[in-house]
Amino acid sequence: MVATFPAARPSQPNFSCGPCAKHPGWQLQNLQDAALGRSHRAKASKAKLKRAIDLTRELLQVPRDYRIGIIPGSDTGAVEAALWSLLGQRGVDVFAWESFGKGWVNDIVEHLKLKNARAFVTDYGEVADLARADFEHDIVFAWNGTTSGVRVPNADWIAAGRKGLTICDATSAAFAQKLDWGKLDVTTFSWQKALGGEAAHGMLIVSPRAVERLETYTPPWPLPKLFRLTHGGKLIEAIFEGETINTPSLMCVEDYIDALNWGKSLGGLNALIARADANSEALGDWVARTPWVDFLAADPRIRSNTSVCLKIVDPVVAKLPQAGQAAFAKALENLLEKENVAFDIGSYRDAPPGLRIWCGATVETSDIEALTPWLDFAFAKTESDLAKAA
Repeated sequence: MVATFPAARPSQPNFSCGPCAKHPGWQLQNLQDAALGRSHRAKASKAKLKRAIDLTRELLQVPRDYRIGIIPGSDTGAVEAALWSLLGQRGVDVFAWESFGKGWVNDIVEHLKLKNARAFVTDYGEVADLARADFEHDIVFAWNGTTSGVRVPNADWIAAGRKGLTICDATSAAFAQKLDWGKLDVTTFSWQKALGGEAAHGMLIVSPRAVERLETYTPPWPLPKLFRLTHGGKLIEAIFEGETINTPSLMCVEDYIDALNWGKSLGGLNALIARADANSEALGDWVARTPWVDFLAADPRIRSNTSVCLKIVDPVVAKLPQAGQAAFAKALENLLEKENVAFDIGSYRDAPPGLRIWCGATVETSDIEALTPWLDFAFAKTESDLAKAA
C-alpha cells in the first residue's frame, strides 16, 4: 500500500472517548451566564443545578418517579455511591467485559468483600453470559463497555419481576442508546461522555425500588460523606433537587446545560441516537472495505455506536508479539496526531492493541468520513516504516 496524503482533513480532530468532543457550534461565549463567584447554595446556583437535572430528565426521557442527582467524582463517583450504599442486603451478580466493569468486580469482591458475590467476566470484544443472572440477586453491569466497544443489545435479559436491584453504568450509552428505564433501578453516567461536557461530575438516577432499599437498608460498613444519600433512614431529597453533596463547578454546570440545550434543539434523544448511529455506520462502512482492520467485537449485535474499538488484522502486524502490535498502533496514532487529524484514538491502556474512535452525537459524520482515508494513509506509512526497519 502506498502512503498518499488524503485531500481533506476532519474539521474537528477530537475523537477521544472521554473527555469527548464538544458539540458543533460550541464556544466559550455560550457559558457567559455561568453563576461564577457564587455559592453553589445560592438561589441562582441551585436553579442552575436544578435546570441541569430537569433537562437531563427531559432529554433522556426518565420517568417522573425516578430521582436524578449530581454526584462528585464523575461516573466513578456515582457508581461507587450506589455500590457502597445499596449492596450487601442480598447476593450480587456483577458482569464485566472491559476495564471499568472489572473495576466494579474488584470493588465488590476485594473491597466490600461481599461473600455472596458472583463475578462473570469475559474477554474484550464479548459480552458475559447474561443468561446466568440470578434476579434474586442485585445485578451490576455496564450498558456500554467504553474500553471494549461492546454493549448489551437491549434489556430483554433483565427480569421484570426481579427481586434484586439492577445497577447500570451507562456512561458511554446515555444520550446515544435507548435505555430501558423499567429494567434499570440505578443508572449512572458522566458529563464528559456523550454530550462532550466537562469532567468530575457524575449523574445518579434511582428508581422507586432503589429509594426503598436506601431507606430500609443500612450497610454494615461506614460510608464516606461523599457517598451518603440518606440521613436518619430517609433519602436526602435535596441531593435530587440540585443541592449537591460537595461543591460543584458552576462553569461545568453551565457547560452541561449548554450541551443539553444543544441536544434538545436537534430534536432530543432520538436525534442524538441517530447521529451516533450515522457516525458508527460510516466508520463501519470503511471497516467493511478495509482488509487491515476489523472490529474488536465480532458480533454486530453487541457493537457500540459510541466507543468503536478496532483491531489491526493485517497478517504482518498480527504476527508481531503483543508489544510490537502495541508499538505499531501507537506509531499510527502518533502520526495522525502529528498531522492534526485525530487526537487520542489509541486503545485503552488495558485493552488489546488497536484503535478506539468516538462516534457519539457531538461528532460530525463528515469528520468520520474524512478521517478514514487518513487511517489508511497512517497504516500504509507505518507499515512501510516497519518494513524498512526490518
